[in-house]
Amino acid sequence: MNLNITGHHIEVTPALRDYVSGKVEKVIRHFDHVTSVHVILSVEKLVQKAEITLHVKGKDIHADCSDTDLYAAIDLLIGKLDRQVMKHKGKHFDHGHSRPTVQ
Repeated sequence: MNLNITGHHIEVTPALRDYVSGKVEKVIRHFDHVTSVHVILSVEKLVQKAEITLHVKGKDIHADCSDTDLYAAIDLLIGKLDRQVMKHKGKHFDHGHSRPTVQ
């Protein structure tokens, strides 16, 4: 898996990089078919914005979130991304079929 973290009008410090990579690792544990992750952190006046694009098998999953605190924006972003990954995983593996019971 390739993790790319960039900053727009902000310097990505090692502490910020470790925080983001730790959060992303928790989400990726749910789904094995992740090829690359691209995270963009940006500052626009008083708003801190975080965006993420997850390249998975069959789809690109994108989420973005903004808050006055960058760490809070990252936490909200990871929550959104986790829900989207679980939804994609359910669609990808369930196929809407229930298993027949054997009697």
